[in-house]
Amino acid sequence: MKRFWKDVTVAAEDGGHGIRLDGRAVRTPGRLPLVVPSPSLAEAIAGEWRAVEGEIAPAAMRLTGLANAAVERIAADPAPHVAGIAAYGESDLLYYRAEGPEPLVAREAAAWDSLLAWATARYDVHFEVTSGVMHRSQPPATVARLAEAVAARDAFTLAALSPIVSITGTLIGGLALDEGATDADALWAAATVDEAWQAEMWGEDTQAAQSLAAKRTEYDAAVRFLGLSRL
Repeated sequence: MKRFWKDVTVAAEDGGHGIRLDGRAVRTPGRLPLVVPSPSLAEAIAGEWRAVEGEIAPAAMRLTGLANAAVERIAADPAPHVAGIAAYGESDLLYYRAEGPEPLVAREAAAWDSLLAWATARYDVHFEVTSGVMHRSQPPATVARLAEAVAARDAFTLAALSPIVSITGTLIGGLALDEGATDADALWAAATVDEAWQAEMWGEDTQAAQSLAAKRTEYDAAVRFLGLSRL
């Protein structure tokens, strides 16, 4: 679709704030009104529409895409999205440590142990941590408690957590970020400990660096969406 509008405005709507193009409400691909919970998020989404030149490029409108998902898919049926995010509670990145060398083991512990300690205290659970990549089951009570924590989130939080958790590989880190127990840069550093180590040891691989940069862009957009939805 090519740009057809001149003015982009934000307006109060029932249940939140909407975006209007020349006075007409923006809708999701399924034709539902795109109404978001905070004026800050609505203004940021409006900024994406103002920045369009020529044809719409969805990759440049990540906040709009996340809002569409929250309104059209997640709010209507949150259970599948909750299940998809909660599944990381069984195989979280933080559970699986390198067998060596010792400096990498220590680096992972420094980045990951504090997040596990936070979750242990916050949710009153126990985690099974192992070395290597062989699957190790977590206590059913732990998995259930983390799933309950995910299910308690609203549609907009779930829309943000889905890419945050899938990109970083850690549900615990995503919950910590959502609750202010860590920040975006610290979580990213924790999630990419192994990649940073490999680059230090063997040099940076151009293709891997490009892939990681693309993931960081998507991650940053989801983090921004998460924060703006509360302002």
